[in-house]
Amino acid sequence: MPAPHENRRTFAIISHPDAGKTTLTEKLLLYGGAIHMAGAVKSRKSKRSATSDWMELEKQRGISVTSSVLQFTYDGYRWNLLDTPGHNDFSEDTYRTLTAADCAIMILDAAKGVEPQTRKLFHVCRMRGIPIVTFINKLDRPARDPFDLTAQVEEVLGIQSYPITWPIGSGDLFQGVYDRNQQKVLRFHKGDPGNQKKVEVDVSGLDDPALDELLGAEAAGELREQVELLEGAGEEWDDARFLAGDLTPVFFGSALTSFGVEPFLQRFETLCPPPGDRKDADGGAVTPTDDRFSAFVFKVQANMDPSHRDRIAFARICSGKFEGGMRVHHFRLGKEIRLNRAEQFFAQERETVMEAFPGDIVGLYDPGVFRIGDTISTGGPMSFDAVPRFSPEHFGRLVLLDPLKRKQLQKGIHQLAEEGTVQLFTEPGREKDPICGVVGRLQFDVLTFRVEKEYGAKIRFDPMPYAHARWLEGPETAEQALAMRIPMVVHDVDGNLVALFQNDWELERSIRDNAEWTFHETAPIRAGA
Repeated sequence: MPAPHENRRTFAIISHPDAGKTTLTEKLLLYGGAIHMAGAVKSRKSKRSATSDWMELEKQRGISVTSSVLQFTYDGYRWNLLDTPGHNDFSEDTYRTLTAADCAIMILDAAKGVEPQTRKLFHVCRMRGIPIVTFINKLDRPARDPFDLTAQVEEVLGIQSYPITWPIGSGDLFQGVYDRNQQKVLRFHKGDPGNQKKVEVDVSGLDDPALDELLGAEAAGELREQVELLEGAGEEWDDARFLAGDLTPVFFGSALTSFGVEPFLQRFETLCPPPGDRKDADGGAVTPTDDRFSAFVFKVQANMDPSHRDRIAFARICSGKFEGGMRVHHFRLGKEIRLNRAEQFFAQERETVMEAFPGDIVGLYDPGVFRIGDTISTGGPMSFDAVPRFSPEHFGRLVLLDPLKRKQLQKGIHQLAEEGTVQLFTEPGREKDPICGVVGRLQFDVLTFRVEKEYGAKIRFDPMPYAHARWLEGPETAEQALAMRIPMVVHDVDGNLVALFQNDWELERSIRDNAEWTFHETAPIRAGA
């Protein structure tokens, strides 16, 4: 019998906004048998909202603003799908979620190719050594030449590509894909009007004389020439290079119409690696087969069930076996705690889990003891590398519109800060007027919406002119830093000194004038902080 972790597959989906990420997520669930009908992405135009977009604000706007966890069983494997926000304003949530993934699906728009947000997320994957599978989407619309698209992936992202499927036309002429592994032409029938169910496929070989009649002589001839060119001049497949993040398999299709999704999922089953070793903070290897249980928290989410006002800490299991009610050591708090309640998720739907294994994501009931980056383990203290906090790019001073709601505001703003929705800073002498920092402006809208809907406090933000934050190593007090012409000095939630700058010139001048100090762009959530 294989070890339980060997049939776990944990992956994230990343893309530039509007490349079709949530649509592909729905279709993977559909073909995986987890749902029977795919939900529409733009919920304002549909009766149903996408399964992975559970937050009320997401349903109103038709975009994903927070990562969600979707777990299902397909073909003997236990899949943990981490659906991330595509919008640049919520990229920090995506960065943190990638720490829990063993593989990533990168979605590209066939008409636009590699876009700015794709680059940023791709480089995070490369930094973490995560294998990347590429799905080029929206072939049901006019698209760029497939050779140009694969060449752009190689030139812009610096990774070699190996097309596993190849498109037959695009836009109105898109007829299907050629599967290089099976050496089969997969020609698709049009689905139901809403494209909510699986599409039927005609299968034939490249040399089948009937292919000319099925595709048309011109399309069939062009396909044969392109495949011949691929086989003669393309990259060789290499499992080791893929797992090292140096080679990406490429698939073509249309998530909206379901064309190309099924062959993608079937191949992804064998591509996505099982859970591997993780390094602890001391550089040692933690393997999935270790008897000692260990996990780290990569996300905290409050009020997933508004009627219960609960808080859930999402933890990725790295080794050992999780058992409901077990006692573990909480490294940051330096004490033992009991994991009284744990759940696994299908978006907002949950089920109690009594055991889980490496690669699984469990939602731990959080009475206020967990923060992003926390490590829990049996057998005494241990910790994994911290999940970083990134430098905010927009700042605003929080203004409470109803003074009688200060208690609700304090509870809400601190809980949402612990989730990572916003970073909180306090200016010495003005501790009652917190400063909020975010990576993208849309996070202010999310914060305002959630504080009012979930905690009953109305707020607004007075914009501040700062664009950079740097954690200071050197000065011991805010007064010492201000004396050296730092424009604004604040404390973060851990009491660390943080310098705020309006522009690059201010930042560079301060670095030049204080060469003995260190200006950190990210702040690790340190164990014991």
